[in-house]
Amino acid sequence: MWNYAITPIGETAVPQQFDGEILVPFCVESSLSGVGARFTPDKKLWYHTEFSIDPKWARKNILLHFGAVDWACEVWVNDKKVGEHKGGSDAFSFDITSSLKKSGTQKLIVAVTDPTSEGSQARGKQDLDNSKNIWYTPVSGIWQTVWMEPVTTTHIASVYPTSDIDKGTVTLTTQIAGKRGGERLLLTVYDNGKPIVSEEYSADTPITFNVPNMKLWSPENPHLYHFDLTLKSGRKELDKTKSYFAMRKISKVQDVGGKYRIALNNEIRFLYGYLDQGWWPDGLLTPPSAEAMRYDLEFAKESGANVLRKHIKVEPALYYYYADSLGMLLWQDMPSGFAWQEKAQAHVREDWRADWIRPEESARQWEAELKAMLDNLRFFPSVAIWCVFNEGWGQYDTQRIVDWVSEYDPTRIIDGVSGFADRNVGDMRDLHHYPEVAMIPTEDFPGRILTLGEFGGYGLAVEDHIWMVSNKNWGYKNIDNYAILKSDYSRLIEDLQASISAGFAAAIYTQITDVEREVNGLMTYDREVIKIPLDELKKIHDQLYKITPAKEVVLVSDHRRGEGFKSISLNDAPAQRVKNPIKRVRLGTKITSVESFNVDYLPKTLCLHTHIEGDIQLFINGKFVEKFTDLRAKKLFRVINLSKHIKELHTGINEIKIINTCEKDRNGRPLTNTTATTWFDYSLTMY
Repeated sequence: MWNYAITPIGETAVPQQFDGEILVPFCVESSLSGVGARFTPDKKLWYHTEFSIDPKWARKNILLHFGAVDWACEVWVNDKKVGEHKGGSDAFSFDITSSLKKSGTQKLIVAVTDPTSEGSQARGKQDLDNSKNIWYTPVSGIWQTVWMEPVTTTHIASVYPTSDIDKGTVTLTTQIAGKRGGERLLLTVYDNGKPIVSEEYSADTPITFNVPNMKLWSPENPHLYHFDLTLKSGRKELDKTKSYFAMRKISKVQDVGGKYRIALNNEIRFLYGYLDQGWWPDGLLTPPSAEAMRYDLEFAKESGANVLRKHIKVEPALYYYYADSLGMLLWQDMPSGFAWQEKAQAHVREDWRADWIRPEESARQWEAELKAMLDNLRFFPSVAIWCVFNEGWGQYDTQRIVDWVSEYDPTRIIDGVSGFADRNVGDMRDLHHYPEVAMIPTEDFPGRILTLGEFGGYGLAVEDHIWMVSNKNWGYKNIDNYAILKSDYSRLIEDLQASISAGFAAAIYTQITDVEREVNGLMTYDREVIKIPLDELKKIHDQLYKITPAKEVVLVSDHRRGEGFKSISLNDAPAQRVKNPIKRVRLGTKITSVESFNVDYLPKTLCLHTHIEGDIQLFINGKFVEKFTDLRAKKLFRVINLSKHIKELHTGINEIKIINTCEKDRNGRPLTNTTATTWFDYSLTMY
């Protein structure tokens, strides 16, 4: 418990009286802080606490560490300013030795300001007006752990391991503070407690060593090697640290059909998991406990997911250790940011050719926070993908920044732009589509990995587990009960299976938990209700990992491939060969398409891609096989898995017939008696 006060932002003097107590490290807006106050950009948040120094720390330098403070802070020890920092998600520290008294009680003051959505800083989903669907309660002030550390003047400031499984080696890059020259590093590496390496090296250069009988890290076997690193000057021991590393490799490879995939340890692996906002009803950005943050990871693991997309939020360091030790891959987003008054220019739309021209000072700060995130998190082997920009939020100078990230960390996959305004940079072409599975041909983006960075969003509100009952709760598709949710989710994953063959290398379902007004989680916001039982989720998901890449055979083409001429009949009139999409029709127009195709062998996967509005009836070789309702012709083609109907095929000439009665226009609105624009296009492929 620290003291806190909220004053006008122009106040420079430490308050003589404080408003009450706050539980650090929970933000002032959270209930766990004991305050639960609204904090606005015109205010300043003051913290005060007292501490003492352990006598055993005499003649040591004392470092004061902050896990994260949102957003700008100044720090005083015994009324002497020791430093300031800007950046809401990155760890920082100050050497406070010269400000300490020789003995007795020491005083610590921290002052914080936070513009939230009125500033351009990286803030993720925080918004002062959090009544909107996808924006949440703001977080201000200290929201990660604060601690002190005694060190010698010359000490190990950081250790960064880089593994190379192809060579069987690890390189440790160390930063030594206060170097005087001639220091040595004694390294001892342990495998399950047994020493396997024990060598002494110069502290002036990176250390590279072989790992005998190498064990690879994977979700199935998250093997960690631990090590001790001792800094010496002659025979004198100056400092010692313990750490760990993993032998793992993330890379981009081509499959047998020429499509680009994600490989873990040189083996192609489909990544499936959830969008994870990392928000909590009582702690907001701060997990209420270590057990709570571990619980989310264990839920994902037990449900059959192998990746979580940390959505525009950076977690406490302990979270990443849990991911490393449990074997959960992470797709880490950089928190986005722009001021709401900048939104018209700063939110780059999908069809915009130009990026936002970001003000220079704002750009400099955002890039500093981007580098800080990379520096703080690249230690952790669970982090497999960096995502730079999400859905055009504050997207600027895309090629330069994405290229820089790719160069700065070549050991990971780079998702330069997740959804919206792709600029043909980065390793991935990341699509967003709600609620169904949809995609584009892999040949449209040569040399890049095709992923579905967001989809699903099925919303089921659970009574007595809703954030705000008085407000309308929201999902991308509202579901009435648990049975329908399971059925619809199962069908979604079934369609996703077909898209893996078609080229998807990874997919992220929205989302792991409900968050405030969003009820599209697989768990409720309070984590008390799991909407589909874990064992059933795992059974559904296990099918995704049984799909192996195969060569694509186009049976019926669509207009995207330049060959999309089909036999089309309107209201049973004589059929004509037309190039899709059809456009002007009246309400109730019956569109029928019949196409013949040749099959040399029966495939493992049969996939229909549709760009059709409304409901369709599907026939194979004259037999009605299935009806699909409420199709939407958005920019992407919906993926429908027809593999269960392969039994209706035979080698030789086959026939597909699709009947669509037009009731909606291309925007999903009911057609009137006047003509309106609709879409009718499809392709059929097998693998």
